[in-house]
Amino acid sequence: MDERRDAARTRRPNTEGIALLQLGFRPFFLAAGLWAVLAMALWLAQLAGHLILPSALDPISWHAHEMIFGYAMATVAGFLLTAVPNWTGRLPVRGAPLAGLAVLWLLGRAAVAASGLIGAPMAALIDLAFPVFFLLVVAREIAAGKSRKNLMMVVLLALLALGNALTHLEALGGPATASLGQRLGLAALIFLIALVGGRVTPSFTRNWLAKRDAGRLPAAFGLTDRVALVATAAALLAWIAAPEAPPTPWLALAAGVALAVRLSRWCGLRTASEPLLLVLHVGYAWLPLGLILLAAARLTPLLPGSAALHALTAGAVGTMTLAVMCRATLGHSGRALTAGPGTTAIFGMITLAALFRVGGGAALGDFGAILLLASGAAWIAAFGLFLALYGPILLRPRLRA
Repeated sequence: MDERRDAARTRRPNTEGIALLQLGFRPFFLAAGLWAVLAMALWLAQLAGHLILPSALDPISWHAHEMIFGYAMATVAGFLLTAVPNWTGRLPVRGAPLAGLAVLWLLGRAAVAASGLIGAPMAALIDLAFPVFFLLVVAREIAAGKSRKNLMMVVLLALLALGNALTHLEALGGPATASLGQRLGLAALIFLIALVGGRVTPSFTRNWLAKRDAGRLPAAFGLTDRVALVATAAALLAWIAAPEAPPTPWLALAAGVALAVRLSRWCGLRTASEPLLLVLHVGYAWLPLGLILLAAARLTPLLPGSAALHALTAGAVGTMTLAVMCRATLGHSGRALTAGPGTTAIFGMITLAALFRVGGGAALGDFGAILLLASGAAWIAAFGLFLALYGPILLRPRLRA
């Protein structure tokens, strides 16, 4: 009875206190959008030679770290802090505890940027505080709610925290573990998208098509999905542990093909009239494409590894996280789940950012540099428009029915 009462309270809009601290998606999606713009601007300024950050990390390592453990980690926090209460029936983290988590994330961004001034040990201590406390919060909620089927979320958060720690370990003068940490963090994000994106994309598509009596619906979860997830896990484990080993590209190729087959069963083309749905299919499509490119980069000298890497980062992670931020913000603020012209433009710009970045990795000379700058500009435009359209929604209370 108490659990049912808690679940009911979870679903009632909270009209007390600061709107920004009512649910986890609000502060963390806002922070993610702001950091996506600022971190990319700082990265482009460093590339152009106009800025030198006082960080103990070299510019490339700082950029990778802040995209994986800064921006992407904030989107994961916003999603899980909002979704876990629905999975467990428990009250969400809100108010002062939520503000504390957000402050820890923010301090981490400042500490990494200024780690050359405050020292690598202090920067590591400050930056690792957020993933550790966040992991403990999510683990507590899932355990208390007896939500065993979501224990994989705890595992993936632990891997993200470990990847972050390995990045700092090298900056502390330890072994060269930064690349390993970055691969571990990115692999955790990729599998999170494969797992959760593989739940929500066909589910939302099925519901939308069913309301329109549109005939064929996405296939139910079955053997094809299990094979794709197992293949993806195997490929990612091999890539983490031994990216140069001969079996790794073949495992990546097999996983990419399996994910492409899985995606083809979800009726994605039939959602073309609703960009808010179509973008989930586009974001998921970057997963098989990125893994196939990862295999191609290893099997042929014609494709650089950066093209494959950014298909997974700017493509899969960037597109899917932005899609989820837009959809969750609309749904949890009491607004219609449909994309207007502005939201459609956001999705168009993030797609261009990913395409330009992948193309920039494959192109040569000045053309590659132009594409890289164009990608950064499109990324900033996408998240700048997200902030303009969704920032006010995140700061205001939920609409009353």
